[in-house]
Amino acid sequence: MSKKSKYWRYLIWLGPCLLVAGLIAGLVTGEWTVLPIIFLVIGLGIIIFGLITFGGAKNFFARRSTQAGTNAIVASVALVVILGLINFLAVRYTGRIDLTENQLFTLSPQSQEIVKNLEQPLKVWAFVPTPNPADQELLARYSRYGENFEYEFVDPQIEVGIAQRFDVNLIGEIYLEYGDKKQLVQSLSPGEPISEIELTNAIAKVQRDVLPKIYFIQGHGEPLLEAEQGGFSQAVASLEKSGYEVEPLNLASLAAVPEDAGVVAIAGAKRPLIPGEVSAIQTYLDNGGSAFLLIDPNTNPGLDSLLQEWGIVLDNRIVIDASGTGSVLGFGPVTPLVRDYGNHPIVADFANGISIYPLARRIDTNQVVGITATPLIVTSEQSWAESDVESEELEFNPASDVPGPLNLGFAFSRPVSSTPTQTTPPPETEAETPPATDEEITETEAEDLETEETANEAENNPEARLVAIGNSTFATDGWLDEQLNQDLFLNSVDWLSKQDEKSLSIRPKQPENRRINLTPEKAEIIFWSALVVVPLLGLITAGIMWWRRR
Repeated sequence: MSKKSKYWRYLIWLGPCLLVAGLIAGLVTGEWTVLPIIFLVIGLGIIIFGLITFGGAKNFFARRSTQAGTNAIVASVALVVILGLINFLAVRYTGRIDLTENQLFTLSPQSQEIVKNLEQPLKVWAFVPTPNPADQELLARYSRYGENFEYEFVDPQIEVGIAQRFDVNLIGEIYLEYGDKKQLVQSLSPGEPISEIELTNAIAKVQRDVLPKIYFIQGHGEPLLEAEQGGFSQAVASLEKSGYEVEPLNLASLAAVPEDAGVVAIAGAKRPLIPGEVSAIQTYLDNGGSAFLLIDPNTNPGLDSLLQEWGIVLDNRIVIDASGTGSVLGFGPVTPLVRDYGNHPIVADFANGISIYPLARRIDTNQVVGITATPLIVTSEQSWAESDVESEELEFNPASDVPGPLNLGFAFSRPVSSTPTQTTPPPETEAETPPATDEEITETEAEDLETEETANEAENNPEARLVAIGNSTFATDGWLDEQLNQDLFLNSVDWLSKQDEKSLSIRPKQPENRRINLTPEKAEIIFWSALVVVPLLGLITAGIMWWRRR
């Protein structure tokens, strides 16, 4: 066999390659244009030419080189088909796995629930000329959880009409459109991404027709609502971002709780409320109101009659957590870390998440007819209620201490119908009345409609609610952001205000900055290791192996 003939024998393999290339190009694009057909024709031509030129088909397929080549072609085609099927299935059945520690690429449970339960189309308008890939990915994640969620990036300098419709003042403003409502979500500075926290809060807020009002009782040594050490400023800010109006309330100057109160909070009172204030709160609850009690150890808020009415028993002993889990986060035994929760919508999504309660007291209950009490927060079995916190060594004393697990909080509900109501005596006799005129019938229908609306409203709010927690510090500045503390606080207010319970979940968190700051020397070491040292080691190993087999 001449040397020239030998080279032509190798060139015959160009035929199958062109044949496969033509098939892939035609099948992938779905269009059999000139180029795929040319590949197919030339590939087939080379194969036929090779079979005729180099000794006929029988001898050709009997050769060992032909069998090895055929096996290689079949294996290559099988690999291409498998990869194609994997890509087809991946596109058809999309699945995502977020392996980051803080689930950076997954929406929080609350964001998912809010988007899933949108009752009508909601659209996010991002007036950003050059969309940030991170913003596009975030909004795409929202859209995957609900068909009613849409978004669009708009250049306000080009699409002036849309910008004027939203009264856009600055580039980077993000708006929500829900029905006939428009709401500003965020004004992005250059390089700033859209915040999931801001967007989710705005979606929850825009769906509310009326902003519920939360009153914090003041005047008894409670922490202030302004920014100060141990204050409730962060809690107030979180409530306002979630769509609530927050105001202080001094009941000593009022005869009753304001009618627009969605929730009345008695948080961290250090001195007793006067009887008139307690009576006003009891009347408010009797009429279907909601109260949030955060009561610290060694304090007496003067609510004995109210607590007795709802079956609440306060234990003044300090809860000690001897499990040692708090030491991992730098907390002592008087700061219980809770991982166990009751079966209630407020804590339904908490699973084994951590919430923290520094200097907490135990709460117990007495059974009261008509009142449903559900535990919310349960300490571990390694905890107990300590009666002597001034002892040098904290240890469980069976004679005076209460062993764990202990309840730190309960949720209570009571049907409004079971509360005492004022009744008016019926008329003594029914006088015979003449037939009603058209105007009277219209007034009667209006009154019936008003009565029906009132009945529907009463049906939607059929019960008085109360949440009692033996600690107020967990909701103060500096502690509210710890773990699930904020979720417990806001979920409790949401449940008390009788909002949509589907949104009671774990809220989005601010992503932590986990960037690695490398010095120039470390960066240079990584560069040379990745691009030179490791490949060189592989090459040397391959050379040694070749030399030994040689």
